[in-house]
Amino acid sequence: MPSDAIGNGPLPGGAGAAPAAQQVQGQQLIVNAQYIKDLSFENPRAPHSLRPQTTQPQVEINVDVGAQNLGPDTFEVVLTIKSSAKIQDEALFLVELAYAGVVTVRNVPQELLSAAVLVEVPRLLFPFARNIVADTTRDGGFPPLMINPIDFAELLRRNAAAQGGAQPGGTATA
Repeated sequence: MPSDAIGNGPLPGGAGAAPAAQQVQGQQLIVNAQYIKDLSFENPRAPHSLRPQTTQPQVEINVDVGAQNLGPDTFEVVLTIKSSAKIQDEALFLVELAYAGVVTVRNVPQELLSAAVLVEVPRLLFPFARNIVADTTRDGGFPPLMINPIDFAELLRRNAAAQGGAQPGGTATA
């Protein structure tokens, strides 16, 4: 049965939908929109960087998660991925992506709000951002950069320990 949110019941008006007054209001995480906020790709040594390389490049990937409150239960969450590849301190490419989503979070206890916004939302956005980075590097003349899955819960724990606690509207950085 189709659902309009994580852990939510049937879509209103869908097959088997109960009248609104009878629906139980559980915790909801609704993705209202997702979009590329900023995308940049640089290939500073082209066309020389596109020749077969004799050594493997060193690839560095940095991930950052930021959130800002747009309303009482609405947040914009931005997943930023910056990656560079170098051979012998010479840049092959640099890709920067800010991929965002606007989400509504309802009926979530305050103590779980940070986890919902800074862990669950990036987890939902990541596959789309990963695909954009892979397509961009491939379209730039390199093999697609396939970023390994990220443990956003561990990322939040590390940053909370370093900053003394994380709240929605804050950031988490890898």
